[in-house]
Amino acid sequence: MIRLERVSKAFQRDGIRRQILRDVSFTLPDARGLALIGRNGAGKSTLLRLIAGTLAPDTGRVVSTERLSWPMGFSGGFPPALSGAQNTRFVARLYGRDPHALADFVQGFAELGRAFRQPVETYSSGMKARLAFAVSIGLEFECYLVDEIIGVGDAGFREKCRSAFRECLSHARLIMVSHNPQALRQFCSAGLVIEAGRLVFYPELEDALSAHAAHLSHTEPA
Repeated sequence: MIRLERVSKAFQRDGIRRQILRDVSFTLPDARGLALIGRNGAGKSTLLRLIAGTLAPDTGRVVSTERLSWPMGFSGGFPPALSGAQNTRFVARLYGRDPHALADFVQGFAELGRAFRQPVETYSSGMKARLAFAVSIGLEFECYLVDEIIGVGDAGFREKCRSAFRECLSHARLIMVSHNPQALRQFCSAGLVIEAGRLVFYPELEDALSAHAAHLSHTEPA
């Protein structure tokens, strides 16, 4: 169960305050694959980070009874001076897992080569995303939070990611942010549309995509 209890979140940029969520109470449906859909700037990635606990709400709280991954595609939590291997072993200890076993898995899955033992601060954004993805998959969470990770790497690595997601769906669920409807259709059956600080659930993904398209046909909200 993942529930938002009177959650508000806003950002200040260039002297303009943008309200992402305002006093929202909402229990996320227990769909096996749930797509978070909304226009640019609507707050999809913000909501994912609030759920993960990597971002704090201004008011209210997020309650979860599930073992959640961090948002795949977001790797800001890795200490940059540590190598990929050191970061992997550190995370394994935090979650009570065998650090050597996880490091062996991540090294093989992420395909970072010698860079796996180099500082993360030397990595490209794609390499960081590969590392974060591999660590998340290796830890076997109950709910995976996914933010545009499908587009990382070459065709072979993208297919490896897709295969890993399909395997995850046999024992866990996904909450996914993507601007690619085809990617959402591969893994999600339902949708949660974010528009003007409101959340609306659609049991059928196609209905959520249609509602989103209708929003885009109107002038973007101020």
